[in-house]
Amino acid sequence: MRPATDLFDLHADGEPPADPFVLARQWLPGDEEPDRPRVTLSTIGEDGYPDARTVLLSAFDETGFAFHTAAASRKVAELAAVPRAALTVLWPDHQRQLLVRGDVVPDDDARAATAWTARTAYLRQLAWLNTDELAALSLGQRRARWAGHRPGQPGPAPSWVGFRLRPRELTFWAAHPETASRRLQYVRTDDDWRWAHRAG
Repeated sequence: MRPATDLFDLHADGEPPADPFVLARQWLPGDEEPDRPRVTLSTIGEDGYPDARTVLLSAFDETGFAFHTAAASRKVAELAAVPRAALTVLWPDHQRQLLVRGDVVPDDDARAATAWTARTAYLRQLAWLNTDELAALSLGQRRARWAGHRPGQPGPAPSWVGFRLRPRELTFWAAHPETASRRLQYVRTDDDWRWAHRAG
C-alpha cells in the first residue's frame, strides 16, 4: 500500500489525475489477480427501500465495474426494475474507501465466462446449488447434496449472470493520520470527468 500522503496526489504538481480510472487502477487489484475484492452492492429494493449485500468485484475497466450473481437472486429483480446501483469498496486498513454510482447493464457472455473460470471451485459449485430449496434442508441433507453434486455441463451454471456498473460518479475517500480525511469526487460530464475535493 502506498503511504497515506500519496493516496490522491499522483502527479508531481499535486493535482489528481483527470481520469478517475488512473486512480482506480492504483487502488484496485488487476483483473488477473485471483483474490477479488469484496464490495458492497447497493440497489433500490422492490419495496422502495435501499438494499445491500456483499459481492465479488469480477473485473473493472473504463466500461464499468463487473459483478456476477445468480439469476434468481433478489438483486437481479431489483436491477431489472431500477437499473441503477452503487458499489462501495472498503479497504481492510480503513484508510481508503471507493464509492461508485451509476447505471447497470448486462455484461456480455465472453466476460461472464472469463469471470467464471476465475472463480474458486467452491464458488462455482455454489452457483450450481445455491437455491432456497437447498437452504431449507437440514445440515446433513445439505452436506449430502453438496458432496454428490456433479455439474451437468462444462462452463458457467445456467443461473450465472453478469452485470456491469457504468459509473457516472466515483468518490475516493482517504484518511490521514495527521489531518482530516477527505474525498476526491469525480462526476461524469458529456464527454469528460469533473473532479473536486470534498470534506471527508
